Amino acid sequence: MTEPALVLIFLVLVTLGLLGYWYTSLRGHRRRMNQLAVRVHVNGIRGKSTVTRLVAAILRDGGFVTVAKTTGSAARVIGPDGSESAVSRRGAATILEQVDVVAEHVVGQVDALVIECMAVRPLYQQYAEDQLIRSDITIITNIRMDHQEEMGETLEEIADSLSLTIPRGGVLITAEERTDLRERLARNAAKRGSDMVYADPASVDGLEMAGFEHLEFRENVAIGLEVARQLGINRDMAMRAMRKAVPDVGAVRLHRYAVGAKQVLWIPLFAVNDRESVLLSFDQLEPRFVPGSTVIAVVNNRADRGRRAELFARIIALDLPERVDQVITFGAYEDQVTRQMVALGFPSERITNLGDSVGPALDQILVGIERLTPGDEAVLIGMANIHTHQAELLIEYFGHLLGAERTDELVLSRDPLRLPKGAGRLRRARTHRIPRSATPRDA
Repeated sequence: MTEPALVLIFLVLVTLGLLGYWYTSLRGHRRRMNQLAVRVHVNGIRGKSTVTRLVAAILRDGGFVTVAKTTGSAARVIGPDGSESAVSRRGAATILEQVDVVAEHVVGQVDALVIECMAVRPLYQQYAEDQLIRSDITIITNIRMDHQEEMGETLEEIADSLSLTIPRGGVLITAEERTDLRERLARNAAKRGSDMVYADPASVDGLEMAGFEHLEFRENVAIGLEVARQLGINRDMAMRAMRKAVPDVGAVRLHRYAVGAKQVLWIPLFAVNDRESVLLSFDQLEPRFVPGSTVIAVVNNRADRGRRAELFARIIALDLPERVDQVITFGAYEDQVTRQMVALGFPSERITNLGDSVGPALDQILVGIERLTPGDEAVLIGMANIHTHQAELLIEYFGHLLGAERTDELVLSRDPLRLPKGAGRLRRARTHRIPRSATPRDA
């Protein structure tokens, strides 16, 4: 037999082996998924991780033995008692990670899964829903202009891409406020034999929004309440569950720090990177500013996100010129971003470059913030991206100042006050020890 023939036979055998392994894995995965009473697939452009956490908290307190999984740079698995573990990855993240998570965590009496969609490309989104999750409820949080390269250049195209995760014969829940896009989602749902339900943010009142320890959005809470309604879980119970849910790593927490002689309210808004979400965030944040504060936007641009740099230059110049007093640029594209903002009418004297073109030390950044604050109070808002050298210097500095108050979500998730009632009883039973001196009751 010739050498090429042997190579061909070897390749065929390897391919058949891989196909057999995948077929066996998929059968096992579907068997585990079939044991679940509730499967919730969370998709959308903004708020997926947050909504995954809120919905899982509701199900846990509502009596379901629930596993949840968030994705992103800080992927987490949240167990039935609410405690979290990091997802370890040996390489780049792929949607097949969902199979591994289910194999490891959907065991025993687990009867509910809330899982964040990992896929961006339409083909992968469809595969994730039709082959891996097969949800009872799909959530599309909202539709925004993002991931245009993969999902389409218009909101309508993006809506159609997200619609590929709508269940067959299930329920779609969305908090998308634009009627035309909701109607499009409803038509797409009908094609898959599903009903669409609108989670109206206006149905959540101010008193219900009180008590969250971080910046939370009515849209996310409304989705959680609609899931609770679909599953017959009491609204008050659902609100209590959401308030004690551990927020995502990217959640916006507000802290005040001393920078030189100034008091600075630091708002890391890096995870909010589309125009609509930025404006909604400003609407919710501004009532918390000390009157007379100097508002400084830190536009933090990564070298591999040129399109986003252009977007934020437009947002600052066209949408926020009256709401932002000063702009500091970090990272890449400083000349281009500055020219664009000025060309769009934003005053050049209100722009300070402290990014890669300058290469400042931390002290230079802090002095720059102090110099741009004529009064005693400033609001410093991190925007666009999180990872540049200058942003990491600033984040590390503020984290050091926070000290013991620094939030560790993994530790926070094991706080007994955050446990669902049933899990709390189980944990107390496991840790209970009879004192050595105790006399048995029947002695």
